[in-house]
Amino acid sequence: MMDFVAGCIGGVVGVLVGHPFDTVKVRLQVQSVDKPLYRGTFHCFQSIIRQESVAGLYKGIGSPMMGLTFINAIVFGVQGNAMRMLGEDTPTHQFLAGAAAGILQSVICCPMELAKTRMQMQGTGQKKSSSKKLYKNSLDCLLHIYRREGLRGINRGMVTTLVREAPGFGVYFWSYAVLTQSLGCEPNDSYVIPKLLFSGGMAGIASWIVTYPADVIKSRLQADGVGGVNQYSGIADCVRQSVRKEGYMVFTRGLTSTVIRAFPVNAATFATVTLVLTYARGEEEGPEECEPRHPDRHEYDSRR
Repeated sequence: MMDFVAGCIGGVVGVLVGHPFDTVKVRLQVQSVDKPLYRGTFHCFQSIIRQESVAGLYKGIGSPMMGLTFINAIVFGVQGNAMRMLGEDTPTHQFLAGAAAGILQSVICCPMELAKTRMQMQGTGQKKSSSKKLYKNSLDCLLHIYRREGLRGINRGMVTTLVREAPGFGVYFWSYAVLTQSLGCEPNDSYVIPKLLFSGGMAGIASWIVTYPADVIKSRLQADGVGGVNQYSGIADCVRQSVRKEGYMVFTRGLTSTVIRAFPVNAATFATVTLVLTYARGEEEGPEECEPRHPDRHEYDSRR
């Protein structure tokens, strides 16, 4: 139970650290290639703060915060049970258990990220004073989508979410297991916390790099229709149009902000989980093991 609580608290910290980077990532992924608003990651940061204030970077944060507890419950429950069923704790088993957790948590992750993406795109490029809000908050956004498009609209991007989450979580848990084993951290090692932070941060980066093309398509599909007109008829059409207009480099758009975000988010999550568990078990015991129940790589979906 304490592992679950620690994971949730760590996830909240991860959301607060990483959400501004996620907003930049989404803006860069879905902006028009013909009339781009932003020249790159840092220009996007500057433009959002100048036009929408710092609060603009936290648009849509309500959705990941709302879904955090449910996602962590699924991830921790499925991953833990899968590891017990598989028996031996090996990197391969970590990959399989992580992939299973990624598949099941997508049920909550997809609608949550849909609301997040729509909220992040709201008022893009508009001055703070002139922005007319279509959605009041994340819940209102989901209700609005449901009234217009039904359950199918709520689950827009589900297939691409599954394609991203299954290998993404698998790579995350596998990378983390390999790194912690390679670093040889022990409970009594005075550098165990930095090693955990480094392993978690690098594992998060690795998982994002592997699954980033799927994330680009997911973001475009979920942002499609914001202006009332749908540009894509499906996944294949989105890939086809994106490549034709922007080339294959379209699948790296926003990757810089994602990689920059991945390390501190996972570092913050692991640090928080470790501190909570250390406090709960008693300061004299310290961390019981090198792998503190693998918090979510996306901090709310994590990811993502």
